[in-house]
Amino acid sequence: MNPVKPGETRRTPWIVGVSGASGTPYAASVLRALLAAGESVDLVVSRASRLTLLDETGISFRDAHWRDDLREWLARGADGKPATFAVDTDAVRYWAAGDLAAGPSSGSYPSKGMLIVPASTACVAGVALGLSKDLLQRAASVTLKERRPLVVAVRETPLNGQTLRHLVALDDAGASVVPASPGFYAGATHIQDLVDFVAGRVLDAAGVGHDLYRRWQGELGGGPSGR
Repeated sequence: MNPVKPGETRRTPWIVGVSGASGTPYAASVLRALLAAGESVDLVVSRASRLTLLDETGISFRDAHWRDDLREWLARGADGKPATFAVDTDAVRYWAAGDLAAGPSSGSYPSKGMLIVPASTACVAGVALGLSKDLLQRAASVTLKERRPLVVAVRETPLNGQTLRHLVALDDAGASVVPASPGFYAGATHIQDLVDFVAGRVLDAAGVGHDLYRRWQGELGGGPSGR
């Protein structure tokens, strides 16, 4: 790692892991919001998630062209419409999932914490058991051992007993478990609103500011029918 020069600020990113569960629009919303908040991001896209991303968006995520593919992905709305968002990805650093020598594989690598969104049940199991079979799982294990925030946005239903026990183990280890369950009190009128609600709750758990959804103010009638 290059030393910090006088007058420079050390780059301290959020690590975002994208696993193979359905729900790539959740990841895109989280990434857009982190960048909009001025945060740096280290991105890890699992091999399984590439298949999901291709199926849900038609985008092939390639190591050699990751920045172009990332821009196309983040510009796409949750309804699949391209060029919906304008996104600057200069603050993103990408690490291949098979690179176990990558920066996030070490506790000495600085980061603010890690967000896994969406998190498959296989990913949940791997992190809970400390398997570290790829960089995503290894980075999550490092995040836990360094006592940094880890947010796991599990996306699966129904959940069996084994997965529930893994989620309890993650909670016991200090992670925040955020099911990808959108709320409707924020007045959603579009699929993007529901996606942004979940992304916003992920960022809430990480302590990152955003304006992705309307917060509850203690007054009934704030939904579409009451406006």
